[in-house]
Amino acid sequence: MENVSGSPEKAPEPMQQGSGSKAPLSRQAWLAALIERHGAARQEKFSRGRVAICGLGGLGSRVAELLTRAGVGYLRLIDFDRVEATNLNRQWYFMEQLGRYKAEALAENLRRITPYVELDVHTVRITEDNLARLLADVDVIVEAFDNATCKAMLVNGVREQFPRCPLVAASGMAGFASANAMRVRRLSEHFYLCGDGSSDAGAGDGLYGARVNICSAQEAFVVLQLLAGETANVL
Repeated sequence: MENVSGSPEKAPEPMQQGSGSKAPLSRQAWLAALIERHGAARQEKFSRGRVAICGLGGLGSRVAELLTRAGVGYLRLIDFDRVEATNLNRQWYFMEQLGRYKAEALAENLRRITPYVELDVHTVRITEDNLARLLADVDVIVEAFDNATCKAMLVNGVREQFPRCPLVAASGMAGFASANAMRVRRLSEHFYLCGDGSSDAGAGDGLYGARVNICSAQEAFVVLQLLAGETANVL
């Protein structure tokens, strides 16, 4: 199912101190802290950024975390799946969230970083029929699926429906081989691919959080470079 309202969740007002609760930073203080780390010019671009993340597993949940910590203003979170025990070795969820929709659980976790990110939550499977609606009006699209068929569907759909929108995808982050093979490649003008491009999960030797997180960090960093308009720095 999809979120009931079909509209983004607005950032809540900061909690007031009292009853032992601690108020978070004000919006101005949060922005000032980000500017201190990123600089005003880049942060302004991050704050205006609109990013759709397709798939919220080991890649997507961590990409969302990193973009939220960077102060990206709007994230569209799309995943139909629920949190399972085998997700916990690499995905940004917690045991008490088992059985919940990933999109909803992740939104809750991101809100713990900052209440000032705008989250558009969709608990729905992306298909050829709804892709154009779900991915409209964003600056960058992130592919973070774990299924080759779904990856191909999304890549082909984005390149057909949104040929000018940058797409950041991933391939090859499984196994226990050296992480030094993982890199970012530019496959076409608006298509970037992260990972080693070949490794695959096998029985008893599948997805390790440390290696998957390298790939998710690559994806997140490319997104930030694209939002900043600094594409010359991507490769």
